[in-house]
Amino acid sequence: MAAEKRPASNAFGSSQLVVKRQKSNIDLSDGRAVTVSNSNASGGTLIHATYGQCDNFGVLTGHKGAVLDLQWSRDSRVLFSSSADMTVASWDLESGLRIRRHEGHEEVINCLDVSKRGEEILVSGSDDGYICIWDPRQKRSIDDMETGFPITAVALAEAGNELYSGGIDNDIKVWDMRKQSVIYTLSGHTDTVTSLQPSPDTQALLSYSHDGTARTWDIRPFAPVDRQIKSYVGAPPGLEKNLVRASWNSKGDRIAAGSGDGTAVVWEAQSAKLLYKLPGHRGTVNDVRFAPGNEPISK
Repeated sequence: MAAEKRPASNAFGSSQLVVKRQKSNIDLSDGRAVTVSNSNASGGTLIHATYGQCDNFGVLTGHKGAVLDLQWSRDSRVLFSSSADMTVASWDLESGLRIRRHEGHEEVINCLDVSKRGEEILVSGSDDGYICIWDPRQKRSIDDMETGFPITAVALAEAGNELYSGGIDNDIKVWDMRKQSVIYTLSGHTDTVTSLQPSPDTQALLSYSHDGTARTWDIRPFAPVDRQIKSYVGAPPGLEKNLVRASWNSKGDRIAAGSGDGTAVVWEAQSAKLLYKLPGHRGTVNDVRFAPGNEPISK
């Protein structure tokens, strides 16, 4: 299992961390900060205030490859990142210091998620075909699951009993975390699945794929065999085929996704009606998130 996997090479990262950070009085727990990861080889992560002048008050550097996914800890004091340098990292946002460099994957780590209940754990998906499970307090993964295909999207259920994964085989697999086995498969996408997120009410799963569609799926127990609910069009992946992400708003009545045409796309969840295509970017929009409450979306 995890102990038998070859560790990531030290050539991809240094034990020394260069931190460029200004003193800030911003309270990270009140939703007034947003993180933006770059997509180039410098591997830095920028932290911005979301009010006032939207100043950049922190730069976290240490990854030796592109930062591909970011997740907040439950208390918003720690930031977790996954990178093309084959490592997961945890960062203390008060000090700007890297807490730990988590090693275990053998290829690019595309995606990351954090448990919502119980003991805080991380799950990550990689081009090595493994889903690794991490205790943030430990350097090495505590367990892993072999899937047979590169993994490009992972998401944990609210209760933590199920894990959703997507990859280059176009299918979404639903795993029993205790047995570490696939319970059922959601089929319908015709290209790589790049994003997965359960709905706020935990009844549906949102996915996005390189086939250019976002879809919702019924993940309730004892749901019908055909679990697909809606399909949403209008957000093409573009020629670059980046790992485009999609998200729900806090009420679960709106869905947003990035797009290869430089826009952020918003739909009405129930009807699948396209509400907005928000322009402004000159390249692919890789991720779109709704701020809590009635705040604007971030892209």
